Amino acid sequence: MHERAICVIIPTYNNGGSIARVVADVQEYCSDVYVVDDGSTDTTSATLASIDGITVITNSRNRGKGHALKRAFRRARKEGFAYAVTIDADGQHYASDLPGFVEANMEHPGSLIVGSRQMDGAERSKGSTFANKFSNFWFAVQTGRVLPDTQTGYRLYPLKKLWGLWLTTNRYESELELLVGSSWHGVPIHSIPVSVYYPPREERVSHFRPMVDFSRITVLNTVLCLLAVVYALPLAVLRFLLRTVRTVYSLLVLVLFCFLIATPLVWIYVKTRRMNEQRQLRLHRWIQLTASFFMERHGIPGARFTKQVSGAVDFDKPHIVICNHQSHLDLMCQLLFTPRMVFLTNNWVWRNPFYGFIIRQAEFYPVADGIEALLPRLRSLAERGYSIAIYPEGTRSADCRIGRFHQGAFWVARQLQLPILPMYLYGAGKVLPKKSHRLHSGRIHIEVDEAMSCEQMDAMGSEREQAREMRKIYRERYQKIANRIEQDV
Repeated sequence: MHERAICVIIPTYNNGGSIARVVADVQEYCSDVYVVDDGSTDTTSATLASIDGITVITNSRNRGKGHALKRAFRRARKEGFAYAVTIDADGQHYASDLPGFVEANMEHPGSLIVGSRQMDGAERSKGSTFANKFSNFWFAVQTGRVLPDTQTGYRLYPLKKLWGLWLTTNRYESELELLVGSSWHGVPIHSIPVSVYYPPREERVSHFRPMVDFSRITVLNTVLCLLAVVYALPLAVLRFLLRTVRTVYSLLVLVLFCFLIATPLVWIYVKTRRMNEQRQLRLHRWIQLTASFFMERHGIPGARFTKQVSGAVDFDKPHIVICNHQSHLDLMCQLLFTPRMVFLTNNWVWRNPFYGFIIRQAEFYPVADGIEALLPRLRSLAERGYSIAIYPEGTRSADCRIGRFHQGAFWVARQLQLPILPMYLYGAGKVLPKKSHRLHSGRIHIEVDEAMSCEQMDAMGSEREQAREMRKIYRERYQKIANRIEQDV
């Protein structure tokens, strides 16, 4: 949790009988714990003073759960945390569900994760059951989204996306406001199942005041429904239009550039004079400049691109370049490093009507021809100083996770006695997912590591063992990159 900048926040008011156990359970999973003592008048304050390793925020008087959460959110963000899991102090939530929140955060970075309480066998009051159904209904009306449990206090918040925090009320209903406001402003919301424990009625500590709080929630829902019509709906339409314009614009720029400019110019270039090594390299330089223009200068609308080269990498020497495969954007990200790089592609890319002619002239080859059949051509390219880029996964990842590595790239490296140059790509599959035709906003980042010599690769064993070991390295490195970047999502 610390690596992903996730802390845990526990608001408490007169939970002297349960707070010590709740904190101890949480500390088994998280070392960064904030407890907000909201003006407790029982033994809670003394109990918290005796617990090591936590940060206690104290209110001199009871200000309400909303106020307690806002103070803790601001403190956590100020101290560098990107996410906060909120958990109630009465013992109804299980700290053992925290890993589930972390896993959901890794799968959906930047999202608000809501713990949906599994009520099977739980003894709840009729008022509590009605309040949850009531809240679920109005949340669906106000946002157009359906959640199974909008009343749970077990949530993971993206601290940098808590829009309008200063507008949020201080009491019980503040959690509903945070949920609705996040939905209105495009924050993805996901539910995960969590366990729940309700102690016997005589042991429960509840600060819910049925008449007063129901009245406050009714007024709040009336206001939110009005705002949903005059504010949230126009905002959603505007956001949809912007996404559509961004996608159409990017597609038109790419198609028109390839079809009307790049392909005709390359056709004239290769047909008017005999191609030699100098002219071939010039063609590759044009491709590199094009990739650099689209990724770094013009940019992809809504996406931010960054790159990092680790150590002393000599791009003028031939390598077998390997990279995780996420998106159609991957080639553009890699091509901008050097003009001396060719790719093994699939047939769809090699025969693409818009840019297929260009990459065929640039001596990219389809893997469908077979690695062994291509080896003489690849050897010739390496002797001419070109690196050969191969995706060990063989296909794009649907969820950006590192898939199984095939042996082909490592077999070619051994046959040609070339070092392996690892590139690690993050975010291309989030900006342009495999099964989506719409561009998303996000961050694309690529890192180039130091080359691994033939001796280093041989020490890993056979090509199968090399593939297995390199996949482990990629999974660890990718997770470190994701942990770092997703704190800024």
